[in-house]
Amino acid sequence: MSDDSTPEQGFLILHGWQNRRPADHWQHWLADRLTELGHEVVYPQLPDPDEPRLDVWLTEYGRHLATLRARHRTVLCHSLACPTWLHAVARGQVTTPVDRVLLIAPPGPAFLGDHPEITPFTAPPVTAAELGAAARGTRVVCGDDDPYCVEGAENAYAGPLGVPADVLPGTAHLNPTSGYGPWSALLDWCLAPTGDRPVGAAR
Repeated sequence: MSDDSTPEQGFLILHGWQNRRPADHWQHWLADRLTELGHEVVYPQLPDPDEPRLDVWLTEYGRHLATLRARHRTVLCHSLACPTWLHAVARGQVTTPVDRVLLIAPPGPAFLGDHPEITPFTAPPVTAAELGAAARGTRVVCGDDDPYCVEGAENAYAGPLGVPADVLPGTAHLNPTSGYGPWSALLDWCLAPTGDRPVGAAR
């Protein structure tokens, strides 16, 4: 049982390229709901979202992760945050493993390669041992028609990483454009005691 000074659940929510935390995004909605429920939430605006630098974002990841005081820590990455997290894993920068990581709508290598501003973020190879040292559980959530991942995130990420994938039909990039403002199924996943359950579509 935790004492009054240590939160039980903590959440780090990390956005992607060109994202300035719009109020209609599921990330903003989720941060507000989790905060209202009394959980520790860190939802930072990362520097230069239009022209991000990998090393800067990695430093910010480490800094914000270190602020989480909760006994159980969950990291939710969307879009460009997903390969950025994998760079942190591959470099051994997650020195204390978190409980759960959710990689939501990661961009594919073709898209990253076509945009020089973010090509350096292309995901590096990550071993099962490295992944396990950074998080006790990792899973991918993606649409089956994401224009930013023509390879399919199940093939480009979940398969090579050896982690489960929840493929949500017709959900594109899982952002406000595809109807992902409120996302109660994701909130349910966050509140579940483990990350083993699948993440459902918005309803």
